[in-house]
Amino acid sequence: MKLAIFDMDGTLYNTNDVNYYAYKDALAYYGVEIDYDYYCNFCNGRHYTVFIPDLVNNDEEKIENIHNMKKEAYPKHLDKIIINEHLFNIIALMKKEYKIALVTTASSKNTMELLKYTGKDKLFDVILTQEDIKKTKPDPEGFLKAMEKFNAKKEDTIIFEDSPVGIEAARKTGASVVVIDKF
Repeated sequence: MKLAIFDMDGTLYNTNDVNYYAYKDALAYYGVEIDYDYYCNFCNGRHYTVFIPDLVNNDEEKIENIHNMKKEAYPKHLDKIIINEHLFNIIALMKKEYKIALVTTASSKNTMELLKYTGKDKLFDVILTQEDIKKTKPDPEGFLKAMEKFNAKKEDTIIFEDSPVGIEAARKTGASVVVIDKF
């Protein structure tokens, strides 16, 4: 079984603006402002439990509330998505010989909203989100779960990633890794 695994944010889609504005809306409730460059450099592509604690003095209740408010604000910013059309064209060609998996640290809610908004929700044979994965990138758990789902060997798997933590996780699987730098 051949398997192609794709990350979502930064790989299939540039969601910097979508996520930034959704987090900006959520953080504003607590009077916290976040700079766009700071978000892009230190937050984007990371699990919310990694970067929100620093913004709210590790207040666990605020962390979860901000995360939930971000998920609610997300759909109103979907018009800011940039689609990596080249990569989706590659997926269409690969589907003849590969199972196609999406592995993301994004929530299931926001992932499905984005995929439906762009009409790409039927392309994947499996979608693994933050609710399916206990250990976030750079741990390879999500990629390994996708490989296990299809009983795919590392030599029959290719992973498409963009972020340093995602690339590190992908490399830990032993599979081939394609780095998406910019689109």
